[in-house]
Amino acid sequence: MNNVSIIGIGLIGSSIARAIKDINNKTEINIVDSDVSNLKSSEHLALGNSYHTAINQELEKSEVIFICTPISTYENIFLELNKLKLDDCIITDVGSSKIQVIEKAKKFLKNKIFVPGHPIAGTEKSGPENGFKELFKDRWFISTPCEICEENHVKKINDLWKNFGSQIETMSPKDHDSIMAITSHIPHLIAYNIVGTANDLEEDIKSEVIKFSASGFRDFTRIASSDPTMWRDIMLSNKNEIISMLNKFNNDLKKVMEAIQNDDGKFLYDKFKKTKEIREKIIKEGLE
Repeated sequence: MNNVSIIGIGLIGSSIARAIKDINNKTEINIVDSDVSNLKSSEHLALGNSYHTAINQELEKSEVIFICTPISTYENIFLELNKLKLDDCIITDVGSSKIQVIEKAKKFLKNKIFVPGHPIAGTEKSGPENGFKELFKDRWFISTPCEICEENHVKKINDLWKNFGSQIETMSPKDHDSIMAITSHIPHLIAYNIVGTANDLEEDIKSEVIKFSASGFRDFTRIASSDPTMWRDIMLSNKNEIISMLNKFNNDLKKVMEAIQNDDGKFLYDKFKKTKEIREKIIKEGLE
């Protein structure tokens, strides 16, 4: 590629910039971010070739435009991109939910190409200084084709992520959102909630909780330190799938509570044994 644009230069956007530079340091990278401090950091890190606080005609040179911002910003971004001449440019994104994103793209992007995508990669840290080129290596990238892209467009985006080191999967938006609800969105929701519960304890108990935090609680606090704007948008944009999975989770949790209440050790052992086996499968798949 000769020219790409990245809208939003946080952890994911800056990692994309680094990965592109690693593949071909002659690729021109236009960086757009409304946060001036992010732009200054990006320029200091030499992540791009041009830096902009707003979408403008400079992006018309792009072969690919990556949207790496919270999902609540997509509507305005689509409206601004719609004003540009982007005949052969592929617009793509990295959002963690897809059904609502595709609905917005179909509504606001006219005569444009859009390939929805989602790299299953990240850390609890944010900002351009925390990105790194290996972030996507051996991680999954999921594309979810829709009515405003064709097979060759999807292939081009898949191939690009393959060059970043990702494993590629293509699936329907519905399947994607259902899978993400249980594997990512609800675990984050639980982490935010349990840390919030600890924070609401009596002051003397709360200080002891922090002092004696075991690894399990520390893991929850790490997850719950992720970008709150991004996760607010994810919860709201994938609310139907999340609520559906939460209903199932709550029913399962009720059974566990009843087993504890009734001293049903067999139920608890069988439950814990089954989840231990799932953990072993995850390790076997090399996902740890």
